[in-house]
Amino acid sequence: MGTPDFAVASLKSILEAGFEVVGVVTAPDRPAGRGRKVQPSAVKQFAQKHHIKILQPTNLKDESFLDELRGLHANLQVVVAFRMLPKEVWQMPEHGTFNLHASLLPQYRGAAPINWAIINGETETGVTTFFIDDKIDTGSIILQKKENILPEDNAGSLHDRLMELGAELVVETCNQIAAGTVDGLPQKEINNLKPAHKIHKETCRVDWNAHLEDVHNLIRGLSPYPAAWTYLINHGKEEPIKVYGTRIETGEHNLKPGKLIVDKKSLKVAGKGGYLQILELQLPGKRRMKISEVLNGLNLDENAHLR
Repeated sequence: MGTPDFAVASLKSILEAGFEVVGVVTAPDRPAGRGRKVQPSAVKQFAQKHHIKILQPTNLKDESFLDELRGLHANLQVVVAFRMLPKEVWQMPEHGTFNLHASLLPQYRGAAPINWAIINGETETGVTTFFIDDKIDTGSIILQKKENILPEDNAGSLHDRLMELGAELVVETCNQIAAGTVDGLPQKEINNLKPAHKIHKETCRVDWNAHLEDVHNLIRGLSPYPAAWTYLINHGKEEPIKVYGTRIETGEHNLKPGKLIVDKKSLKVAGKGGYLQILELQLPGKRRMKISEVLNGLNLDENAHLR
């Protein structure tokens, strides 16, 4: 059960490990891209190529879907980047249902664990498999693997590494369940749990009054998607722009946070504790560009700033 590319890696690994996949459950086809053409999910596209039965329910409690799911006679369900399941679904198979989550549970329960780990400046994260119960990401832990978050990582690069690490962990989990050697460990309820709630538009707006490192982590934690944004104030106009990459440059100054400093090779933003060099951004109506491309046509007035 899964929808995006993150789930495809696990499905592919399960097949390559020799397990029989009797079906996939994925999201209904949806409009995507600029043309808003209806597109199948990444999991559906993979399943079609490998001639695997596909279920695309809109309602996971619908009796016709539940009958079809029972008819697959699956003895284990594997969930990767899917929806919250009703009890009648996750209790159905003989060996239960387990989920792959992209954090070291119990930390970062929720929809966006990769983004929030970087936004919060973590240096370590990982992947967890756990048996699903009736709450979100709270079930008994089966296995975990750790992964370092590198200073140069953004959400995209960390996503790709955790996708592969997660696929390995899913196969290891399937093997242990098949061998009957799994003992799920209840999650410890600890203080200072950090949530990974869904990211909204306002979450992505840059606060230039925050500390430089926090701004840098927000931008890399949202890159390439959904992307941090801010307003460019220039020549009396206010336009939203997206920022995809930055580099911290420490140094003292008395400039107002958000003030732009431009030369032939760089664009810097004044912040608390120094400057942020902008490496990649997207202007309104334009594609995402490296700063060297942007500077060729960027005309900033002396009061230009980000807000």
